[in-house]
Amino acid sequence: MQNKPFITLVGAGPGDPDLITLKGIKAIREADVVLYDALVNEELLQYTKPTCTKIYVGKRAERISTSQNYINKLLVDYALTHGHVVRLKGGDPFVFGRGGEELDYVRQFNIPTAVVPGISSSVGLTGLQQIPLTYRGISESFWVITGATSDGRLSDDLFAAVETNATVIILMGYAKLPQIVDLYKRHRKGNLPIALIQNGSLPNERIALGRIDTILEEAEKNLVGVPAIIVLGDVVAKHRGFEQIKKEIQILVGE
Repeated sequence: MQNKPFITLVGAGPGDPDLITLKGIKAIREADVVLYDALVNEELLQYTKPTCTKIYVGKRAERISTSQNYINKLLVDYALTHGHVVRLKGGDPFVFGRGGEELDYVRQFNIPTAVVPGISSSVGLTGLQQIPLTYRGISESFWVITGATSDGRLSDDLFAAVETNATVIILMGYAKLPQIVDLYKRHRKGNLPIALIQNGSLPNERIALGRIDTILEEAEKNLVGVPAIIVLGDVVAKHRGFEQIKKEIQILVGE
C-alpha cells in the first residue's frame, strides 16, 4: 500500500553530521524518498530505510547545479508516487535555502508539508570558531546577507550594513570577496577584522583571519576557497587566532 503524499524540509546543518537535530534524523528514517543537496554530508543517508530512494540534486552556490524548477517538480512527482519525501538541505531550509519557494510550489498540489529547522552556517560555523556574533559593547546585532543575488550584484543590504557596527555574515559570496573588500575600504574600514571559513565543521576545514586590508593575501596564503562564509566585524578579533595577528602587527609597527 502506497504511503500518503507528504513533504518534509529538513535542515542538515553546516556539514558535521552530528549537528543535525534528532527530529531531522527521525524524518530521514521515515522517508520514502530523500532529495539531498551538495552541501549535505552523505553520512546522514545511512539513517534511511533500505527501501528509500535517494536522489542527489546538486544545489551548490557559485557552481553549476540542478535547477530549482526541476527540484520543485521532483518533490511533487515523488510525493504523489512514493509517499513521504524528505528534502534534505544544508544549513537551515529558510536561510538562503529556497525552502520558502519549495513550499509555495508544493502547496499548489495540496500536499501536506512540515519543516525541521537546521543550524545555519551563519551561526553554527561562527559558534564553532568561538566568534560571538553579538558582544556587549562591541556588536548589538548581526546581519546575514547573501553574496549571490540573482543579477550578480552585491546585495543592496551590504551597502547598508557597512554603515553600521553590526557583525556581517555573508553566505555564498566568496567569489565576490575582492568587491566586498573594496566596499569596506571605501568606507575607511581597512582595519576591520574579517574571517573566512571554508568547509566549516568538517575535517578539511580551512580558515583565514585578518583585516580588510590583508584578507586577500591571507586567503591566498591559507588556500581558502569555496564553499566559504565571510564574517566581518570587531567581534572577529575575539577569535583565539587573532591574538597572533595582533602580535605580528605590533612587531611591524615597532610597538
